[in-house]
Amino acid sequence: MWWDGATLGALFDIGRRSRFIGEDEVGNKYYEERKPSLEGRKRRWVIYPGYPEASSVPPMWRGWLHHTFDSPPTEADMTRRSWEKPSQPNLTGTRLAYRPKGSLARDGSRPKVSGDYEAWRPGSES
Repeated sequence: MWWDGATLGALFDIGRRSRFIGEDEVGNKYYEERKPSLEGRKRRWVIYPGYPEASSVPPMWRGWLHHTFDSPPTEADMTRRSWEKPSQPNLTGTRLAYRPKGSLARDGSRPKVSGDYEAWRPGSES
C-alpha cells in the first residue's frame, strides 16, 4: 500500500532537517529537528515500519513525542513498572474489539430489561 511507512517527501524533509533519536521494540523510528522551528520547540516525528497506527507507539515514546518528557527513552531511565501493561494497537473495527455486555455488536440482541421500566408509547397519558 502507498501509505506504508513514510512518503518520499516526508523522508527527504525529515532526513534533511532532523537527527535520528532511536527505535522502539516494534520498529518505529523517532526523529527530532536539529534547530527549533516551531515556537522555540524542536519538532519530533515517528516513522512507522508499516501501516501508520498511532496506538503502536509505546507510552514512553509518546510522552517524548508530545514534549511531556525532555529526554527520549534512549537517554532517560524509563523502565517499565510492574503494574504497566504492554502497549496494544487499537482494535476498533476488528473481531478482537471490545464488546461489552449488552452491545448490539456482541450477539445482535439487547438484554432484557427489568420490570421497573415501561417503554413510553405515543398517546399514552403518562
